[in-house]
Amino acid sequence: MQSAPYHADIAGGPDGGAAHWLTTPDGLRIRVAHWNMTDAKGTVLIFPGRTEFIEKYGDAAKEFQKRGFATIAIDWRGQGIADRMTSNRAIGHVGEFIDYQSDIAAMMAHVAELDLPRPYFLVGHSMGGCIGLRALMNGLDVNAAMFSAPMWGMEMSLHLRPFAWGLSTLSVALGFDEKIAPGQMEEDYVLREDFAANTLTNDPEVWAMLGRQLKAQPDLGLGGPSLRWLNKSLHETRTLSKLPSPATPCLTFLGTDEEIVDPQRIKDRMNAWPNGTLRVIQGGKHEMLMDLPDLRKQVFDETAAFFDNHLA
Repeated sequence: MQSAPYHADIAGGPDGGAAHWLTTPDGLRIRVAHWNMTDAKGTVLIFPGRTEFIEKYGDAAKEFQKRGFATIAIDWRGQGIADRMTSNRAIGHVGEFIDYQSDIAAMMAHVAELDLPRPYFLVGHSMGGCIGLRALMNGLDVNAAMFSAPMWGMEMSLHLRPFAWGLSTLSVALGFDEKIAPGQMEEDYVLREDFAANTLTNDPEVWAMLGRQLKAQPDLGLGGPSLRWLNKSLHETRTLSKLPSPATPCLTFLGTDEEIVDPQRIKDRMNAWPNGTLRVIQGGKHEMLMDLPDLRKQVFDETAAFFDNHLA
């Protein structure tokens, strides 16, 4: 078990957090970090969104620990300080969307090696919600799942969608798919956007914290996605939309001010999910786990209560 860097000073997580390097079945190096605790009721598997990294979820780990749960989080391939997939580390890239399932396989083997407390529960945010849905369909060993603004479709204007499909498909066919998608930038969104215009959170303190993390550890940052990532994510979300929901009990949070993922895809999925509940949060933006304190407390309290109901 090889130790990996964990920036506790910017994570703000519980004491005792530790990170390790893992090798995926297809030979890439990724990073995971866990926060165990005495007498934990179970372990929460945190699947972050695109551009995110382990330290961003230190506060979430602390909140789950307050409610009796150990946690483990992952740097997906192509982000955080896991192996980046292109020579330009500022661009988010992946070979195939299904490749993220190899990261989960390595993570779950590590969970078993660490003997983290059972049962396991899934928390998937944004892109992590897309990856997590596929994992549930593949039989991920969890008692229940919570999704935060899951990327089951991307918010995109009707006139832009055919262009995104066409250009990204052409880029894969002609070999320029590592180029950044049109309209995207190489600088991390948090560093280039003002709080007043941001689409992630209503909390200025959270926004400032996200900026401090990236300024302290620039290697954690990530800019816009490549044309290939765009193409493969469009294919994956469309494919998933045609598949039935798994039987896993599910709680999903969606803010009324969501601007990044497709709210209708989320509503359609949850309307057809057996044992599924959709909670629409008035005034919530994209970061359901990192919004104003009252909204944040509501999400963590309801999630922990939901997991408590599925401990058996």
